[in-house]
Amino acid sequence: MFNGQTFLITGIADENSLAMYVAKQVKANGGNVICTGLGVTQFHKGLSEKAKAFLDKNHDDFIEAVNNGLGSDTVTEVLDVTLDENIEDFARSLKEKGIKLNGFLHAIAMDKTIRGKEVKPLLEVTKNEFCDTMEVSAYSLIRLSYYLLKYEVLQPGSSICSLSYIAAQKVTFHPYRNISIAKAALERITIELADELGRKNGTRVNAIRFSPYMGSKAGNATLTQQDYDTSNKISPLGNAGPQDLAAEVVHLFRPGSKITGEIRHVDGGYNIMG
Repeated sequence: MFNGQTFLITGIADENSLAMYVAKQVKANGGNVICTGLGVTQFHKGLSEKAKAFLDKNHDDFIEAVNNGLGSDTVTEVLDVTLDENIEDFARSLKEKGIKLNGFLHAIAMDKTIRGKEVKPLLEVTKNEFCDTMEVSAYSLIRLSYYLLKYEVLQPGSSICSLSYIAAQKVTFHPYRNISIAKAALERITIELADELGRKNGTRVNAIRFSPYMGSKAGNATLTQQDYDTSNKISPLGNAGPQDLAAEVVHLFRPGSKITGEIRHVDGGYNIMG
């Protein structure tokens, strides 16, 4: 299906990241992948030792995951979407290497108001916490698209897909607050870009709301086993698994599709329940 096509996969943190499952499925369908993760870049200035250690550990985990899951020949790049200089340099580098993308997965999110599975009340969320979460989890979709198009890396007729969650629409039984607002913004950005980029060059833009998932770092940071078991019981088909998500992303990535501006559900029917 994807012979000769290349897709950017962002947000790989470890071997169990949802993005990793998508990358594997793209390769299984004959495509190539370029993977990005966190790490120290030339654009980071004045990092504390703690911050540098955090980024170094993330980078080590990212590289190990890609090498083990996709092979050491897989192209990897460090990408911090809070730094416009980094995003532009990344896009420029792809252009200089003659790499053309047929789509990308936006699987990037961050919320410092969730600690130890405890959710900070929305009334106590600071301006910086709110804006940081919005920048990483939603606005980055705009900036990444902008620079990839600016340097003509993202090809006409490409497919962009981002990961969301039902909490963008509903208050869930396992509370999200700050990140829910960012996911709602991500979904609205998805719809607006679907209109704008579809008319511009036929690019499709969709988002997927996925089941609660505890296999990744992000899932473990926010969910308990009881949360997972409850959603599995509530959902008519039970929780969807990462392979289900990967299959849907590949479906949306396939060339020639007319699906755009969709907020898809891959959640075993969790979204239809009250």
